[in-house]
Amino acid sequence: MHASTPSLSSEMELANKKCGRCDSKDIGAMSEQTANELLQQIPDWSILNDDGRPKLHRSWKAKSFKKGLELFQCVSDVAEAEGHHPDLHLVRWNNVSLDIWTHSVGGLSENDFILAAKVSALDLEPFLRKKAAANS
Repeated sequence: MHASTPSLSSEMELANKKCGRCDSKDIGAMSEQTANELLQQIPDWSILNDDGRPKLHRSWKAKSFKKGLELFQCVSDVAEAEGHHPDLHLVRWNNVSLDIWTHSVGGLSENDFILAAKVSALDLEPFLRKKAAANS
């Protein structure tokens, strides 16, 4: 399932939040309904079911292997600042994807959507193939 086009303000609301602690006993996996509602705020992301574990997923085509690694560096700077780390995948030489989920709850939390919104706000175009950049 893919997100439809949300209002820019709702995506910015998520991007302006800060990821909370994932090791708190008070945090749990969100419901599928809540996840689908938040998904509407992050265009181009989808929810991937990985052996019953929901994950946020997005993929791109990089200009080159090196540009794919540079894209990861850009994402990793945001992830480090938030203390929330996605699974990074570079397959073959230019297929780049991210999976975001909260490992400690075995599913999705608001932190995942915050990080996805922050990644969406990055200027990744310099790393992407022209055709892929137009579609991402």
